[in-house]
Amino acid sequence: MSELPLDAYYDLTQIGEVAVSPAGDRVAFTATEYDQAADEAVSSLFVVPTDGSREPHRLTSASGAASPTWGPDGDRLAFVAARDRDAEKRVGWRDRDDEDAGDAEGDASEDDADDESADGEGEDHLGGDDEPKPQVWIFDLALGGDARQVTERDEGVAGFDWSPDGDRLVIESRDPTDEESEYLDQVREEGGPIETTRLQHKVNGAGWTDDVTRYLFVVDLDDPETDPRRLDDAHGGGAFEDVAGMDPTWGPGDRIAFTSCRLDRPDDTTVRDLYAVSADGGDAERLTGGDLAHGAPAWHPDGDRIATTASDPDDPPAPAEVYLVDAAEGEGDDPDADDRDAPTSVTAALDRTIARGGGVEWVDGSIYTRIADESHTRLVRVETDGSAERVFEAQGRDRAMVGFDIADYGATAVTVLSEPESGTDLYAVDVTDLDAAAEPDSLRRLTSVNESLTDEFPMPEARRVEWESDGWTLDGVLYHGPDVDPDDGDHPLVVAIHGGPMSYDEPVFSFDHAALTSRGYLVFRPNYRGGTSRGREFTAELSGKWGTAEVDDIAAGVESLADRGWVDPDRVFGHGFSYGGIAQGFLVTQEPELFTAAAPEHGIYDLRSAFGTDDTHVWLEAEFGLPWEDPEAYASSTAMLDAGNIETPLLVMAGGEDWRCPPSQSEQLYVAARKQGVDAELVVYPDEHHNIGDPDRAIHRLEKILGWYETHDPAIEAAD
Repeated sequence: MSELPLDAYYDLTQIGEVAVSPAGDRVAFTATEYDQAADEAVSSLFVVPTDGSREPHRLTSASGAASPTWGPDGDRLAFVAARDRDAEKRVGWRDRDDEDAGDAEGDASEDDADDESADGEGEDHLGGDDEPKPQVWIFDLALGGDARQVTERDEGVAGFDWSPDGDRLVIESRDPTDEESEYLDQVREEGGPIETTRLQHKVNGAGWTDDVTRYLFVVDLDDPETDPRRLDDAHGGGAFEDVAGMDPTWGPGDRIAFTSCRLDRPDDTTVRDLYAVSADGGDAERLTGGDLAHGAPAWHPDGDRIATTASDPDDPPAPAEVYLVDAAEGEGDDPDADDRDAPTSVTAALDRTIARGGGVEWVDGSIYTRIADESHTRLVRVETDGSAERVFEAQGRDRAMVGFDIADYGATAVTVLSEPESGTDLYAVDVTDLDAAAEPDSLRRLTSVNESLTDEFPMPEARRVEWESDGWTLDGVLYHGPDVDPDDGDHPLVVAIHGGPMSYDEPVFSFDHAALTSRGYLVFRPNYRGGTSRGREFTAELSGKWGTAEVDDIAAGVESLADRGWVDPDRVFGHGFSYGGIAQGFLVTQEPELFTAAAPEHGIYDLRSAFGTDDTHVWLEAEFGLPWEDPEAYASSTAMLDAGNIETPLLVMAGGEDWRCPPSQSEQLYVAARKQGVDAELVVYPDEHHNIGDPDRAIHRLEKILGWYETHDPAIEAAD
């Protein structure tokens, strides 16, 4: 079996967002590709007919396209991208070259400033950064031609939606005051000092936070000379606003829904209330009660109800559920009157969490959403009375649904299905066939974005495995090469631990899996207690007591595979990212003989020193309390206190700007291992957040992990 070369990562394509046109005849989607020359990831925009009659058509490249959203006419497609500014078609701002043209000498400085900004505005616009900021662009697919830029916000655009008549947009954008602009200029141009009074002083991926408020603005597409109109009471707020956004959603009756946190201590909670405001302005009306974290609002066509996904910040193990929110326009002088009906969950009876990235779609009075169900992402149809039915049996349990959208008119659905052997691709199906017991004739594959990889190199096969631990029957996914039979026995094993921990693993297409299995490894992805997809009780098994259930479950899973004769117990390797790295830290301190070598990535190993230096103080308090009030809870969930037990060679990896799991945590684990003479190496990627970024970093990571395993593999040592 030939090995998958690691530089084939540059040939990988990963599908992102999908948006079906209103009539259901086309679907727009984003796809991340990897530019080897520039050594960067690029998100491009494509459109493909849902009847499968043509290959996808590329609309953009090298522009970082995101948030594709169809206009109500189905001919216009808007998206957000940080492209070079469209100097020929200025829409949505005034052209200063034509303003006060009679006084050329007096306007020289303004002309110079306009010429400089014509090259695009970057994240550090006020500091002179020439990189463009994300703006809204619109393709008119009926007329053809390139996209037209319709916004120019100094701080960029974070979200948007179309008005039902298609002549306006609502956009979300930061709007600094003059004083705030001076501070941003100082930080961006001079590097600081950083000054803050915010409790949520930094957020992973966004960096140090500031006091700039984000607002909603209305953009008139029919009057390009008119500046966007700010809705003064439609403003954001909250600890994670920089990454969660405001979810602006334009509904019937010219009302706009959005999320915000306006509690007394907005940085001390993850609550996000749902609001509604008139597109003409005025006071925003709070629709929810300040106790849940709402998101992804979807208006019912009657305009009196909104479906959202929401979770309870004070109950971390509780499933995220679909709620119905009373959105009838309030009466009287108090826009926040308490007499409206409280939001009601319509998925509570399922005891299943909404799958990550899952939204809600209205079709004929029913709601479609994706849930995590027994280590499997499932599509369900939910009625407003709380009854629910699992649909789309054609998916099966051997592939994962990682995306979904339905046409506004409800005739066509598009799903993104991920299959270990054949890739992750778009499929269209008639909505009427979602109830089919077998694969319907209307199911058609629209893309084959990784065909060159899957045709040329061996992709892994996957099987689900089960084992017992502490009275629970657990499951996981085992990947192996197509020419490998686990029953042949004594295979080297890589235990790849999912993060979260509130997550789960199911069979998916993965470059990492293929790189490992093509080199002879079995890859085991265990679904341990504390994850999701099996109800609140299962998730609560780990809440507030890290380093307990997951250690027992993963160790029992490895032992089960060894007992079957599939695995050589002297050649067991491990890695995990985020909570997977945290779990790896507990495993090497509590089960020092389990792994031959391990590579914990971007983890936390001392919960006490993490508090306040990472960005998760709200979550940690909800799960463990405060460290000065309950120090034992933090100590008992700290792997560093058992670091004297480490015997496993450790490759410890971190991101230099990871504020979710700060690099200092990895330094502590590394130093603890080295202090005891254990073979260890520390790898820090200086500019990386809590992610795996550019392709050279992703390839280097795999090279290091594979090299670490090979260095400590007794079979390779014996052969040498």
